[in-house]
Amino acid sequence: MTLKHAQFCLAGTILLSLTSASVAFTPANDLSLLNTLERGQWTLRAAGAEAPLTKICLGNPEVLTQIQHSGVACERYVVRSAVNSVTVSYTCKGQGQGLTTIRKESNRIIHIQSQGIRDNAPFSFSVEGRRTGPC
Repeated sequence: MTLKHAQFCLAGTILLSLTSASVAFTPANDLSLLNTLERGQWTLRAAGAEAPLTKICLGNPEVLTQIQHSGVACERYVVRSAVNSVTVSYTCKGQGQGLTTIRKESNRIIHIQSQGIRDNAPFSFSVEGRRTGPC
């Protein structure tokens, strides 16, 4: 085998490996993970807390990406999307911004970590979300 032939084979192997590896990840800007969550009443509570932090009637699961800016029209960008998690950066013109990671444990249990700025003040929280019943 010549040196040129060996280099060509190596380059082909690397390209094939990279192509195969990319199949395991979901495409960027993909929020489809959120669409696999069951609709209904969800309870959010801080880790280790007894009392719920809040309750949400989940219709559009994208609201989970900007809990601190609920009901505000924000521009979202998916930073990272994997099989069981999604990280979203969002900006709400004149009202703040945030970065939220949602990790799916099952269709009924998620973990949310979010931080950002709201009303010119920083926020940071980590909660567990569980579907608790119908709305």
